[in-house]
Amino acid sequence: MTRTTSRRARRQGGSEPTELRQLPWRQPVNPYRPVEVLSADQIETIHRASLRVLAETGIWVMHEPSRRRLKAAGARVDESNQRVRFDPVMIEEQVAKAPSEVTIQARNRDRSLRIGGQHTAFSNVGGPPYFSTLDGGRQKGSFKALGDFLKIAHSLNIVHQLVPALEPLDLPTESRYLDTAQLLYTTTDKSVFLSAAGTHRARDGIALAAIANGTTAEHLNGETVVMTGINTNSPLMIDVPMAAGITAYAKAGQLAAITPFTLSGAMSPVTLAGALVQQNAEALAGITLAQVVRAGAPVAYGAFTTNVDMRSGAPAFGTPEYMRTMHASGQLARRYGLPFRASNTTASQSTDIQSTYESAMSLWGTIMGGVNFVFHAAGWLESGLNAGFEKLIVDAEMLQIVSRYFEPIATDDASLAVEAIAEVGPGGHFFGVSHTLERYETAFYEPLLSDWRNYEAWAEAGSQDALKRANGIWKSLLHTYEAPTMDPARAEAMEAYVAKRKEAIAAGEGPDVEPPDDGD
Repeated sequence: MTRTTSRRARRQGGSEPTELRQLPWRQPVNPYRPVEVLSADQIETIHRASLRVLAETGIWVMHEPSRRRLKAAGARVDESNQRVRFDPVMIEEQVAKAPSEVTIQARNRDRSLRIGGQHTAFSNVGGPPYFSTLDGGRQKGSFKALGDFLKIAHSLNIVHQLVPALEPLDLPTESRYLDTAQLLYTTTDKSVFLSAAGTHRARDGIALAAIANGTTAEHLNGETVVMTGINTNSPLMIDVPMAAGITAYAKAGQLAAITPFTLSGAMSPVTLAGALVQQNAEALAGITLAQVVRAGAPVAYGAFTTNVDMRSGAPAFGTPEYMRTMHASGQLARRYGLPFRASNTTASQSTDIQSTYESAMSLWGTIMGGVNFVFHAAGWLESGLNAGFEKLIVDAEMLQIVSRYFEPIATDDASLAVEAIAEVGPGGHFFGVSHTLERYETAFYEPLLSDWRNYEAWAEAGSQDALKRANGIWKSLLHTYEAPTMDPARAEAMEAYVAKRKEAIAAGEGPDVEPPDDGD
């Protein structure tokens, strides 16, 4: 357990400095067998049904170069409606080419991540247009708020990868992704997740990732230095930006998590089995496209299947349905030998009791489903529309608990404590024996957020609830943040690249204008 001394009081209005307690940086390894809610036969039934959907109904692929690539690889393409139908053998052969595990190199190589196997990694929330704090309430995303959120996320050891936490709506729409990527790489030396919505955005993100890692996009030589997310347009569509993103990342050998957005009852069937069939079909189509572009391109099997509130149509999170589909999705990912990506979610509008229990259930569903990468693991609110500063701290506490839960129970002679039990004997206590005194500082998990004092001590200290404590913690982390060092030459090269691309965008080469692609 590492401790950071707070330079600010946790309690608004001032109090004595308090130690911030964090687990040290490490990537957790899940030693437990995943929960399997479906039998092997049932998984095969879903697999075969997915192949039938891909062969008979097909996928609407809106990106013409992708349709050409898929046709050349053996798919049947109907240009009248841009529908692509896949032979089952083609799907099986192409998906089998994807690696089962990939390492994402971080700028600080000691913070690189293994995605796959029993390894687990957590990111902060990504993409909301709003953010919220206890002091200011819900506000529109800004570049300053984005920077503050990322500084806090970097300071949390349990957040392993940094994601564009919120949209800086005060910057120009067409170029803010460049500012965001540059800010990410100058704020953290952890691994980074960037947008790939279209060829320009994807290529620019890869180029900046390469610069930050001391090379160029042309000289990555198969090294994976950045990750992105690809959302199919459920039901059964892959639009131009997403197909172009898959293409760019596959060509460069960078990791793309192919994640259908399948809301059961709205964008997918109301039955969980039907929703899983559709999710699986869409994921397999995207994974196949990546492998057609470049055999062995790193991909992750992404899952987001939850249900909607049938009274309002709004997404519901942290539900029993979400937990079960995450367990089943993990089984499907392992069926294909692919890393598994899922999310920590809640529909709550604020950092309250609902947000906590829904996130706890979401997180538990993913963890026991054998997840390798939890996107939105810390800070998600309001069905993904809001990045919560206090929620970031609440989630960090839960993630630390999960990480400690993964640690095996030691059963060596010293841990069995037979001599200590004999020393204390019947009716005694263990507070003062040497066995306890030698271990008490590290024996148990110490919380980042929870307050375990008795009522009198808690009341005397100001009667702070968890929300107020979380507010004080993120402010302390922000105040004590120190930027990781970056080679000045890399920083200058990144600055120059961003300036050059902004000039090109201003001249009409915008991120939403797809450059020519020969389909090779």
